[in-house]
Amino acid sequence: MGLDIYAGTLTRYYAQNWKSMTQQWAEENGYTFSRITPGGAGENTASVEEIREAMENWRNQILQSITPQGKPLYAPWPENNEAPYYTDKPDWDAYGALVLYIACKSYGEPLPPTVKAGWDFQNHPVVQRMASDPDKHWSLFAGATWWLPIEDGFWFEGPLPTDDPAVIATTGGLKAELEKANELGWQAAEETILSWRDTEGYPPDITTKGLFGRPKIQKQTQYDTESLAKFAFSILWRAVKFSQENRVPILLDF
Repeated sequence: MGLDIYAGTLTRYYAQNWKSMTQQWAEENGYTFSRITPGGAGENTASVEEIREAMENWRNQILQSITPQGKPLYAPWPENNEAPYYTDKPDWDAYGALVLYIACKSYGEPLPPTVKAGWDFQNHPVVQRMASDPDKHWSLFAGATWWLPIEDGFWFEGPLPTDDPAVIATTGGLKAELEKANELGWQAAEETILSWRDTEGYPPDITTKGLFGRPKIQKQTQYDTESLAKFAFSILWRAVKFSQENRVPILLDF
């Protein structure tokens, strides 16, 4: 199961009016693409207007429930099916490498130089330590899958528009976490961080000669941990910038 990052309106997301990086690549190269989600590949029968109304109702209820008592209601973000969106594909290996990097830097532990394809970052001891540490309150370690466009930093457990339970956080909190992660280790300027999307990440596949001299593609199965962490960090940084400039949520799509 892959992992995509989506930053945009919920209306556009649930109306399926967006294309993942894989879908964009497939269309650009003449391939067909069928997008299958945990809920299946069935078509959405609701109209865009019905979806927008449902998203606005969910948004309003959530904002009312999380606004501190006696404080002004958190401002609702706009919902429509036309606003631009941002998407990219870190996949779980890079996302996990970033989480591992943050945990290692937080405790002064050495970062493993490599990780294997398909590795289970959630069961790594230092990640589990960070996730269970009562003095650490990072949404990235709480299992957050959504971040709402709110400047205050916090996370909570609540229902998604589909009524599925989830850990939901805020983009203000995610921004603070990314800034802290950068401070703990790289201390990189934003220009450098943005460049990591193109300079770091997964190594290219190895092409060798196969039967009858035909090219044989062998996928890499061992990755540089810090390079993957920088790649995922750059994608999340870009998503936060887009979210705050456009006042839209950020979602993990898998």
